[in-house]
Amino acid sequence: MAANIQGKQESILVTDFDGTLTRQDFYDLVCQAFPQILSAGHWQQYEAGHITHFEALRRIFAEIRADERQLLDIVGQMELEPRLAENVAALAGKGWSVVVASAGCDWYIRRLLDGAGVKILVHANPGELVAGQGLLMRLPVDSLFCSEDLGVNKMAVVRDALHRARRVAFAGDGRPDLAPALLVPPERRFAKSWLAKKLHELGEKFQPFDHWSEVASRLLAEDPL
Repeated sequence: MAANIQGKQESILVTDFDGTLTRQDFYDLVCQAFPQILSAGHWQQYEAGHITHFEALRRIFAEIRADERQLLDIVGQMELEPRLAENVAALAGKGWSVVVASAGCDWYIRRLLDGAGVKILVHANPGELVAGQGLLMRLPVDSLFCSEDLGVNKMAVVRDALHRARRVAFAGDGRPDLAPALLVPPERRFAKSWLAKKLHELGEKFQPFDHWSEVASRLLAEDPL
């Protein structure tokens, strides 16, 4: 076994962003702020299988009509994990790297992380706010983890981590997180909300959490390699 893991970095935590590293989803807050977006039925089209998850979010975000200040106010309501910088530093001290894998847009993800002084690797859909055109989200076509369905292929991100690291953990809360969560061992499979309910229905073991800091605490409590 030692020969198989020789040269691998110690540990990688792959984490979802919206609803996992934050208390609120950007999507939910946008729909609350601009309820007229819901009348177009983009999400219902996704749930019916007519368009992809990425396309549904792309259309919804493109219908946002707000200036940067207004949209940043909404981003601030997402409530990023308040102890994130402290937790990331503590995890790094124990050999854990944190990687964000998100089906959302890096426009708001990077602003929240930069505001918190957190420098971690982010795999998310690129985008920019354009006056009169909304938040224009694009497929990450230059990424090794590009997915037509989600924008970011979280399974591919986790598989890459499994290839490079001795220990891999995953934390998530939503539908796109089910498949990647099942790739990691139950003791390092962290779930809340929809994901926790679905894993329970499937009879799959997992570690429940409410705040992302709980994930960090449990990984920090693991015995060293």
